[in-house]
Amino acid sequence: MMGLRSKRILSDTVIYIVLSVMVVIWLFPLLWMIMRAFDTNTGMASATVFPTKFTMDNFKLLFTDKNYPYGRWVLNTLFVAAGSCVISTLFVLMVSYALSRLRFKTRKLLMNISLLLGLFPGFMSLIALYYIFGAFELNDNLIGLMLAYSLGSGTGYYIVKGFFDTVPMAIDEAARIDGATKNRIFWQMIIPLSKPIIVYTILTTFISPWCDYIMASVFLGSSKNYTVAVGLRRWVSENTLQVTMFTRFCAGGVLISIPIVLLFLLMQRFYVAGITGGAAKG
Repeated sequence: MMGLRSKRILSDTVIYIVLSVMVVIWLFPLLWMIMRAFDTNTGMASATVFPTKFTMDNFKLLFTDKNYPYGRWVLNTLFVAAGSCVISTLFVLMVSYALSRLRFKTRKLLMNISLLLGLFPGFMSLIALYYIFGAFELNDNLIGLMLAYSLGSGTGYYIVKGFFDTVPMAIDEAARIDGATKNRIFWQMIIPLSKPIIVYTILTTFISPWCDYIMASVFLGSSKNYTVAVGLRRWVSENTLQVTMFTRFCAGGVLISIPIVLLFLLMQRFYVAGITGGAAKG
């Protein structure tokens, strides 16, 4: 019979083989896109898996072609993502604090409603939002898109509330004895103790609008207001451009992913701490 040590070695070997195969499956498309971004063959079709000649022209053309203002799209994306990140983070933190520390009659009802609404995909409300925002002339408007991303963010309070639940109530009680208001307790005591969950919230609320295509494509109609996701998608959707601009599409995708990768690597420690801390209680 196989011994315990042999079983463990066999089990670990199988796990590592499966994980290695998954890594290859996940990384190969990314590696292929990065390599195609440097390819001299600008068409979508290629005779080889990886390019045989390399060039930087695809990256240069992103910022020199006036018909497709990639630089402006990057700034639009940054504006929308940063603005919605600030608004969403404030909403999520305040809603989570209220549901975690305060007790009021409709607390359970609001939590159940938020949980129920979270079962439906967000794009189901796109048409309604489009007509509502149109009444206020906020369609094809970066501020309108920013508000569309952030106004409903308070319903995603689950993990942040779980983190706040782990902060001892004795801190609040001691502060109230000293005369502190709930507003002061939140801003001057709870927030400084919640750095991991704040970083987690900032990352999640920034990445979503930075990468989103569906909502941006519905709200934005003019090229000058496009985000990068919409602009790049419009490139490859035009058949005539697939012959000459596919590698430029790859180059644009590589550039727009670099800030997110760097941001995640720099804040990974706080991101993991925020998830684990928020999952401790419900």
